[in-house]
Amino acid sequence: MTDLNNNQTPSLFQHGTLTRHQRWRLIKDNVAGKAVVLGGLGVIVAILMIFFYLLYVVYPLFGDAEVESISQYSVPEIQTGKTLLLAMEEQNEVAVRFTDQGKAIFFKVESGQTLSIKSLAIPENAEITSFSQGAPATGVIVYGLSDGRAIIAKHAYKISYPNDQRLITPVIEYPMGKQALLIDNDGQALEKITVKIEEEVTTVVAITADNRLVLSSYSKEESLFGEDNLEQTTSTLNLGTMNVDYLLVEKEQRLMYLASKKGYLSVYSIADKSNPELIQYLSVTENGSEISNLTFLNAEISLLIGDTTGLVTQWTMIRDDKNQQVMQNLRSFKVSDVAIVSINSEQRRKGFMTADANGMVGIYHSTAERELIKQSVSQSMPVYLTQSPRANAFLLQTADNQISFWQVHNEHPDVSFDSIWKEVWYESYPKPDYIWQSSSASNDFEPKMSLTPLVFGTLKAAFYAMMVAIPLAIMGAIYTAYFMAPAMRSYVKPSIELMEALPTVILGFLAGLWLAPFVEANLVGIFSLFMIVPLGVMIFAYCWQLLPKAIRHRVANGWDAALLIPVILISAWFAFAISPLIESLCFAGDMRVWMNDSFGIGYDQRNSLVVGLAMGFAVIPTIFSITEDAIFSVPKNLTVGSLALGATPWQTLVRVVILTASPGIFSAVMIGFGRAVGETMIVLMATGNTPVMDLSIFQGMRTLSANIAVEMPESEVDSTHYRVLFLAALVLFLFTFVFNTLAELIRQNLREKYSSL
Repeated sequence: MTDLNNNQTPSLFQHGTLTRHQRWRLIKDNVAGKAVVLGGLGVIVAILMIFFYLLYVVYPLFGDAEVESISQYSVPEIQTGKTLLLAMEEQNEVAVRFTDQGKAIFFKVESGQTLSIKSLAIPENAEITSFSQGAPATGVIVYGLSDGRAIIAKHAYKISYPNDQRLITPVIEYPMGKQALLIDNDGQALEKITVKIEEEVTTVVAITADNRLVLSSYSKEESLFGEDNLEQTTSTLNLGTMNVDYLLVEKEQRLMYLASKKGYLSVYSIADKSNPELIQYLSVTENGSEISNLTFLNAEISLLIGDTTGLVTQWTMIRDDKNQQVMQNLRSFKVSDVAIVSINSEQRRKGFMTADANGMVGIYHSTAERELIKQSVSQSMPVYLTQSPRANAFLLQTADNQISFWQVHNEHPDVSFDSIWKEVWYESYPKPDYIWQSSSASNDFEPKMSLTPLVFGTLKAAFYAMMVAIPLAIMGAIYTAYFMAPAMRSYVKPSIELMEALPTVILGFLAGLWLAPFVEANLVGIFSLFMIVPLGVMIFAYCWQLLPKAIRHRVANGWDAALLIPVILISAWFAFAISPLIESLCFAGDMRVWMNDSFGIGYDQRNSLVVGLAMGFAVIPTIFSITEDAIFSVPKNLTVGSLALGATPWQTLVRVVILTASPGIFSAVMIGFGRAVGETMIVLMATGNTPVMDLSIFQGMRTLSANIAVEMPESEVDSTHYRVLFLAALVLFLFTFVFNTLAELIRQNLREKYSSL
């Protein structure tokens, strides 16, 4: 015993006199120590692997586009006339060239080898005076003729697999019949023309040689015998001295755009085909520049206007404060210092390509405002530029009658820092805004992937949950650890900790299907609860102090809280019982209607209040358990010493116990906050799941974690949507990592500061 008390145990190890028991204990200590180290390293490695995998998935979002030259060849069948249109099918194997002689030359994209030459059904006694392309995705084209007629055709591609080999057969179809359509009854030459074909209605707009605008609309009507008859409606508009160089009709056939090279744009409503109405006349160029190219952006909601100074602007129709339709310049792209000779829009995204007079090609995305590439591809002036339907290749014809074929690698052009974190002005929206809307039933839909409303919703949900959880959990933990009788504590603490085992999906289910309707029906009662229950407890405590000591001392010290259970229940019942009277007297019988009428505050059934109550209930056990352990672990000699020096129990609690336990309390709050930030099922089921940025406690939200859970199963692997969801996961990962790191630094500082107490 003397040797052991004098710390002589190490001499046993030095002299090799270890017993079998001691050797076995030493081995177990070494193994346990190494296991702990390996476990810690494993956790670190796992976290790093998760981090780098998220980076691996997200990184391609911010890569630039790449173009690669594949081949170059002479224009196929140059003797058939001047190129009016180049187009490719989506497999990038077959292309077509329409000429001013009414020929369609189909050729191989990579080699330029002619596959077939097809003559369009142009009447023999008419000459071609104009040409236009309909919506690029439809393949529709129109030729205007010298006798006031027009022929509408369509290039299509039939795919077959003879001998298991893909064979693409190009064909020319006539959606309105091979017979030329009479557009101008006066028989004037059609100098400008455009066409839009939909399932039920076809619209052809032309400008005649005597400067009249003729609008012909064809609608299908089914006869008694089941045959489709075309009903034509024609209207004429005298343009006078107006010079029209560009003529466009959007796909819904409600708006028509007339533009001159001088930079003036006229917008007409053609909803009533018999009476075109001028909506707006405006200048769309600056500093004396002229329009050098004009086309639609995908979905034909916006115009892309290129000018002679190398600027491309995006214009769209919005409704102003007076609810009137006006053209608005959304954004501009400085492409070059020379004229833009060609603009070609993607068919499935909001991107576009440009070619300037010096042979410089650029690839841009309108909404993301990204310049993805700018590269010189020709020394000769470009004549025509076209992209494939998938925007993974393009053909460029130059003035020296050469065609070059290029492949494009541009997977995720629609994501940028601005589109994710800043306000974006989307088409048809009255102003820039933060919007998350990743999918829609329409093919023309533009994904809106701003993470800002999701981050806002995450912080909002966590804030209201912590507002509920922190006071109840910490105050309950203080009373349980410091004031409650040990026998009562042995029941209370395990019961609250057992609440943590409840699946959050159950809590979310109850919150969505029971709590949300209950709160809506008893909104005044919920707010009354927060006031009447504390007031009832205070009144009971005051009355308790007035009772004779003989009665008060019958309740054992530390069991006082048991007396509050009926008080809380009765107070809660009273709060709900009196709420109809309060609502009738103060809120005109309906608090929700009163808030909306008086302050414009709307009420969503599944809102932040419901989330705060449900998620606060889920977070309380975590904060309570850690806080209670921290307070209960404060050395008794500190509390006894403080009491011995004359401090009251409350003074000891505030100035000694809480300060000593503050690192643990802070850790409890941070862990609870992390739980609230990462919670998925409760916010998924208890909110409207709408990604709106509204501070109101009566509106819902969508969080990062809930958004990932909802949309990940529907996202296509490696798509932009898929990678943006991984970016949301990375943001959530970094947020919790940074926040927890800062929390640990603060905790260590508190620990050092109060460790000397």
